[in-house]
Amino acid sequence: MTDLNKYPFEIRPLSKEDGGGYMISFIDFSECITNGETIAEAIENGMDALQETIAALESLNLPVPEPGSGGTYSGKFIQRVPKSIHSRLVMRAKQEGVSMNSLVTSMLAESLGKRETVSR
Repeated sequence: MTDLNKYPFEIRPLSKEDGGGYMISFIDFSECITNGETIAEAIENGMDALQETIAALESLNLPVPEPGSGGTYSGKFIQRVPKSIHSRLVMRAKQEGVSMNSLVTSMLAESLGKRETVSR
């Protein structure tokens, strides 16, 4: 049996517009998200959801991520930016003869590399 307590999680407060309380998500399971009115309730509900998620993966003979592995990510995310930034990115991509996705990916990689160098 898997020790659920080894899986890292994040808890954040929910705004009143989102129903209040606290949301819990698991780093290794992008679809395993739940909430509770208190932090303790969010953790309790989260452990139940995590157990169900692992059971579902096992029943489908799919791999269960190791604790702290970061799970699997699609490589896709959506980010809204101001129109002025969008316009500048489009123009820069055209100047460099690449897609905007390629441009943004290389900019992100470069920025992450700089941050990792500084933090060491």
